[in-house]
Amino acid sequence: MTTSTLPTSPLVLGAMMFGTTIDEDTSYALLDRFVERGGVWIDTADCYSFWASETGQGGDSERVIGRWLAARPGVRDRVRIATKLGAEPLWAGSWPAYRAGLSRRAVLEAFAGSLERLGLESVDLLWVHQEDRTTPIEETVEALAELTGAGRATRVGASNHPAWRVERARTHARHLGAIPIDALQLNATYLTPRPGTNPTNHPFGVLSAEQRDYAQTHGLEVWAYTPLLSGAYDNPEKQIAEIYDHPGTSRRLAELNAVAGELGATRGQTVLAWHVAHGVRPMLGGSKLPQLDAAMDAVRLSLTAEQLARLDEPA
Repeated sequence: MTTSTLPTSPLVLGAMMFGTTIDEDTSYALLDRFVERGGVWIDTADCYSFWASETGQGGDSERVIGRWLAARPGVRDRVRIATKLGAEPLWAGSWPAYRAGLSRRAVLEAFAGSLERLGLESVDLLWVHQEDRTTPIEETVEALAELTGAGRATRVGASNHPAWRVERARTHARHLGAIPIDALQLNATYLTPRPGTNPTNHPFGVLSAEQRDYAQTHGLEVWAYTPLLSGAYDNPEKQIAEIYDHPGTSRRLAELNAVAGELGATRGQTVLAWHVAHGVRPMLGGSKLPQLDAAMDAVRLSLTAEQLARLDEPA
């Protein structure tokens, strides 16, 4: 397997299960290895992971990261921290009907809680986690503008939002003279779900052709969550979800197998390399060091133009 040398890695370390199904020692080991190998971006959320926590609410992931940062003097200068808000249940068991949302009050209160748990005065990227149609997007943007204007968040992004809402938010931010959304976080992998189906909990959670085109046209970063289908590309004990069962999948898997063989890589590694070749930051949520090492190797793989074309348009 040939790799190129990069000073930093485009891979994002997803910390969703830190402090719940991934214990603190393992979380620290993953974070340490990530930084050792040139990793920069660490992604979490105020609601991680309420469904696996003892309380039924989030915050565990941010707390673990905060303790890790405090225990590693100087590491803050080497990493960038991204967190999300808006999806935290109002009380245990209330999601999705009752969640914090994106009103001005909710944004400011949630973000204050995130900073306290992280032990930070600011974050490098603040995401609005999922839509809140009960709140005008302009109100949300004005709250975000307060935070970026005060230097509490360097950038803002939108996760699980349709392109038209992002455009509306960016227009209002420009009107205010504030920092506009410049990143999208969505579900994306090499396989495509059947039309009319959705593998996420969010109506606009899957990266669409429109969102991809919008991001490319306006220079927004795209971050891809669940790029490896939770290990199903390579783990024989895990089945690729039925939602991906259609004729196009057979063709794509055949080409993926072929290119992976040429690279001397696994199918999952080839998927990560394919994302990076398209300028997408893949997010890894693995729980084991070998998984992290394999992903760090993968994002340094170089696909030829011919291999990329074959993956994009399999015969």
